[in-house]
Amino acid sequence: MTDENETDRLTRGQAKLAEITGRSGEQVMAALADIAPDFARYIFEFGYGDIYSRPGLDLRTRMLATVAGLVALGHAERELEVHIGSALNCGATRDEVVETIMQMALYAGFPAALNALFVARRVFAAREDATGE
Repeated sequence: MTDENETDRLTRGQAKLAEITGRSGEQVMAALADIAPDFARYIFEFGYGDIYSRPGLDLRTRMLATVAGLVALGHAERELEVHIGSALNCGATRDEVVETIMQMALYAGFPAALNALFVARRVFAAREDATGE
C-alpha cells in the first residue's frame, strides 16, 4: 500500500523521466515487473521524483554529471547510452558530452573514457539516422 506522498513522488518521477528522455518509463516498469517491481518504483520515486527534481542544478548540468558518473563506473554501458541521449535531450551539445567523457579519463582511466566515447558515437549516429541531421 502506498500513501499519498509516495504516489506524488512516483507521479513526479515519471513526469521528470518523460521530460528528460521523452519516454514514460513504462518499459522499465514492464522489464522489472516480474522480478523486482518495487525496484522500478524506487528508480522513479527516488531517482527522478526526488533527486532529478531538485532545484539546485538545471537538467543539462545534472545529465552531464550523470554521464561523468557512469563513465567513472566503467561498466554501465546501457545506462550510459540512455543518459547520453538524455543529456542531448536536455540541451547538452555533442561537444559537451565528448568533453565530459574526455575529462573523465583523468579520474576513471583511459579505457573507461574510450569505451564511453564509442557509446557516444553510437548514440550520435542513431540520432543522425533518426533525424537526418
